[in-house]
Formats: sequence, C-alpha cells, structure tokens
Amino acid sequence: MNDMTTWIDIGTLDDIPQRGARTVQIAGQKDLAVFRTGDDHVFALVNECPHKKGPLSQGIVHGHSVACPLHNWNIALRTGQAQGADEGCTPVIEVRQEGGRILIAQPDAMQAAA
Repeated sequence: MNDMTTWIDIGTLDDIPQRGARTVQIAGQKDLAVFRTGDDHVFALVNECPHKKGPLSQGIVHGHSVACPLHNWNIALRTGQAQGADEGCTPVIEVRQEGGRILIAQPDAMQAAA
C-alpha cells in the first residue's frame, strides 16, 4: 500500500455485530463484507465466495474465518483464501481503526483483482 490510499469511514466497531458482518456498498464497486470477530478484529472482503459467489456477509464468523452460507467453504478473513481442501481466494480490502472509527481502503485495485 502507498501513502496515496483513500480511506472511507464506514462507522464504529459497534455498528458491526460481534462475530458478524455488515455489507458496505461503494458506487461502481462490488459489495464488500466487513467482519468483526469475537476478539474485535475487523476485516473486509469482497462479498463473494470464490466457489459459487455466495454472500459471505451472511456466513458464520468463527475465529478469524467465515463459513460461506451456500456450501460451507471456510474463508480466512486475513487473506481471503479458502481453507482446507478447497481452493480459491476472494479479494481482501485493507481496514484500520482510528479514533473509534472503522476505515476501509478505497478499493481501486479491486476491479483488477476480480
């Protein structure tokens, strides 16, 4: 990442349920799923499972992974990589917490990764 990154404020930690997700829509981009783990870490992925494009935001968060609601694929929240015998990866969006707010990096490169 470089210093030219544009950050988008999407709310506070409390806006995302613990061990849950929130969908974020950015004009001209694919929907993003922003996850909050049980230990209050926040991750963002494109809201599509690499398998059948299931909505990851509707999956079950366990540890630092999410289970896709369609076929139970486990996706690592840090890397977007399918775990176990499954293969595939969904794009990851950088997230940071600053002053009690959650910021996501403007996903300019997301279209190239999709």
